[in-house]
Amino acid sequence: MASAKLPTPDELKAVGRQMGMRLSDADIAFFLETMGGTVAAYHAIEAMVDPMPPVKYPRTPGYRPEGAENKYNAWYYKSEVQGAPSGKLRGKRIALKDNVCLAGVPMMNGASTLEGYVPDVDATIVTRILDAGGAIMGKVHCEYFCFSGGSHTSAAGPVQNPRKAGYSAGGSSSGSAAVVAAGEVDMAIGGDQGGSIRIPAAYCGVYGLKPTYGLVPYTGIFPIEMTLDHTGPMTATVADNALLLEVLAGPDGLDPRQVNVKTAAYTSALTADARGMKIAVVKEGFGHANSETDVDALVRKGAATLKQLGAQVDEVSVPLHLAGPAIWTPIAVEGATWQMLNGNGFGFNWKGLYVTSLIDAHSAWRQRADEFSDTLKTTVLFGQYALNKYRGHYYAKSQNLARSLRVAYDAVLSDYDLLLMPTLPLKATPLPAPGAPRMEIIQRAFEMLPNTAPFDVTGHPAMSVPCGLSDGLPAGMMLIAKHFDEPAIYRAASAFEKAGDWRGIRP
Repeated sequence: MASAKLPTPDELKAVGRQMGMRLSDADIAFFLETMGGTVAAYHAIEAMVDPMPPVKYPRTPGYRPEGAENKYNAWYYKSEVQGAPSGKLRGKRIALKDNVCLAGVPMMNGASTLEGYVPDVDATIVTRILDAGGAIMGKVHCEYFCFSGGSHTSAAGPVQNPRKAGYSAGGSSSGSAAVVAAGEVDMAIGGDQGGSIRIPAAYCGVYGLKPTYGLVPYTGIFPIEMTLDHTGPMTATVADNALLLEVLAGPDGLDPRQVNVKTAAYTSALTADARGMKIAVVKEGFGHANSETDVDALVRKGAATLKQLGAQVDEVSVPLHLAGPAIWTPIAVEGATWQMLNGNGFGFNWKGLYVTSLIDAHSAWRQRADEFSDTLKTTVLFGQYALNKYRGHYYAKSQNLARSLRVAYDAVLSDYDLLLMPTLPLKATPLPAPGAPRMEIIQRAFEMLPNTAPFDVTGHPAMSVPCGLSDGLPAGMMLIAKHFDEPAIYRAASAFEKAGDWRGIRP
């Protein structure tokens, strides 16, 4: 990083124009004279040590696996980091989505513009996993800056669905779902701003939980939009999901997303007994324009199974659910453009851990934006246009409407333990062929969001539970609970899991 210095007269004049000021030469000379103390303060900051959490466990930079060792193109770097000699996760193998900082191991977040960056800090959840005795096996691919619900936009190429060759693994936590479904790890970390844990979990047939907003600290993870950022567990079993959440959850004092966090002993909820639970099947979660009848049928079959297990299951209507994707859109589009790009990922105006090395590395996007995926380009081009033209009006109104959407779900959850609906309207789709039409690339990235995105806006915990196979591809049933009531989700999910192997269920 170059040392801070006074602007030249021409630089200051250009800044003035950028800010709508017409500065004379006399103005320029005057303001330059006032800025010496400011630059001296910057020099003082340069001389101080940037206080970063300590890196506690040794590791090597690792290597990029190829060929048979990376059959589904899910791995970015393999670097085994052994945690403490004992703890809840002892003996468990865990993969990190490649938006999570693992000090000393390369990170690209699916993006060519970030490739070559090596973090100097461990995310809070990395330290928690290692302190609990887990073994981190390395980093797995995600989509280009995580802007795709399909697994075809990473600069490293598409991630394959282990359940069916040539099909999408889902995104943006594509590699996380693939390595869990393939049995290469026990657990993985995913991230979720529009469905990016639950989409690949549904496409690949694993358990993916988007926790309550703020339950798991996002510190040291590449941010997209402060009010949408979630990170959480993806696993092959309900028990492993609850176990990993026990280790991940709780405040770390560094993440402003964490307010009045309430944790629980999640593994204690694994009673496999759904008797007396009250479950609301949300009518508006079914029958979307692109809903596949076999997916809707498998999810209704899942609801019927929970009823047979002793739960009270009723159909309810939440009309505002259908507006959820529209409410999410300006928040995601404008918020991500403002924070992730204009703010170099971290933005401003909050207290917590800023990963300055990541800010420096990511800021180079301005010279290489032509390399962005089309999914990212369409998002940020409209986002910047809307910011320029509408001054954040739609973002602000959507954040206001988000409160109404939360109230609509909470009204039902005041009478029921859980909401239930399909995670996605459809099963995994074929990966776009090389040279596929650009519109197909966009469609395959965003077509599956209508049920997942609303809960990123409202912050409710939501889990995709595999509930059957059709044509060799899984369907996901989504369970949604009150804020910080993940135990209700785990209780119902464990009962459903114990009722029979989901791979044997057909529409």
